Amino acid sequence: MMHAILVPMVQAVWWRRIYVMIVKELRQLSRDKALIGFFFWAFIMDVYLAGSGTSMQLVNAGLVVHDSDHSMASRELIHRFHMPYFRFDGEVAHPNEGVRRLDFGDAVVLLNIPPRFQESLASGEATAVQMQVAATHSPQGLSAASYGARIVGEFGLESSLRRMGMSTNGSAALPIVRSDHRVWYNPNQNESWFMSISEVLTITTIFSVLLPAAALVRERERGTVEQLLVSPLTPFQIMVPKVIAMTLVILAGTAMSLFGILHGIFDVPMKGSLLLYFTMTTLYVFTTAGLGLVAATIATNQAQVSLMTILVVAPMINLSGTWTPPEAMPVLLRDLMQLSPLYHFVTISYGIQLKGIGLDILWPSILAMLGLGGSLFGFGMWRFRRQFR
Repeated sequence: MMHAILVPMVQAVWWRRIYVMIVKELRQLSRDKALIGFFFWAFIMDVYLAGSGTSMQLVNAGLVVHDSDHSMASRELIHRFHMPYFRFDGEVAHPNEGVRRLDFGDAVVLLNIPPRFQESLASGEATAVQMQVAATHSPQGLSAASYGARIVGEFGLESSLRRMGMSTNGSAALPIVRSDHRVWYNPNQNESWFMSISEVLTITTIFSVLLPAAALVRERERGTVEQLLVSPLTPFQIMVPKVIAMTLVILAGTAMSLFGILHGIFDVPMKGSLLLYFTMTTLYVFTTAGLGLVAATIATNQAQVSLMTILVVAPMINLSGTWTPPEAMPVLLRDLMQLSPLYHFVTISYGIQLKGIGLDILWPSILAMLGLGGSLFGFGMWRFRRQFR
């Protein structure tokens, strides 16, 4: 009978210690003004800037023209390079001047129209225009070359139809293959959706490692870890409340980004289950915190923790698919991406938010994320216990 009474009392004391330690961690974090400032900046301003200030698409690319023909045909071709893709920045008297403007970054595209351009088109002779592209920004350079080739191709086709006495609508009678695109999940190809979601996932990963590590190292810097170790608390009761507290803080930051920036400003939809999304985020943060625990057992101060966070998080981000598509990577790196928990969390997040899919499709990614994250958390817990045994 006595044993039956003591067991609930022991459990109540155990959970009471966990609760008190969680409150302690939240209070300690609230006193770190620099870290709190960085937290709000990252989850609010950084996500906003990523969604509104970064673009991989071709927008207002500076165009300069060297027109050696000055005919109606050359003017019509130049007029087709218009906003929002191209911005006409005037003509140059000599091609070398245009190349100089490309070298200095004053223009992105130099369009060189040869003499007798209109005459050649009218007589059916072969003619060509030259387009030089400054591809220091390779995505925009590639897009500029692609758009330019398409514009010139359409202009050439219409000129040929007119020379044969056909209207531009006469192309419907010709055997032409057309490419009609149907975009799923992001029909308007709104780049801010992808960039803002990617930034939230990146920031979540950074703080999943940084906050638990900073909480443990803070105890060592202030000399309070020894006090905790001589208290009735076990290493588990010291470590896990830190992870739980930091997980709650990161979930609050994710909610701020999701409702305040993604949905409130960029109109990013949440097509799937909101509960499933936050559940997966909780599991990801909790398990990825194992890397922070490992870093805390190695670092001796907060500066070292920050540097180690960069060392740990940078490969995870580069191998996650947030910045570089997996298909564009070498085979070896594509295989290594399977070892990054963030890679699987990216699949889960985009699947829930933009595709509206659930556990029936996402379960392989969820199991992979939990397996990798659980291994990291177990290793971090083992390192912590071993250090303070």
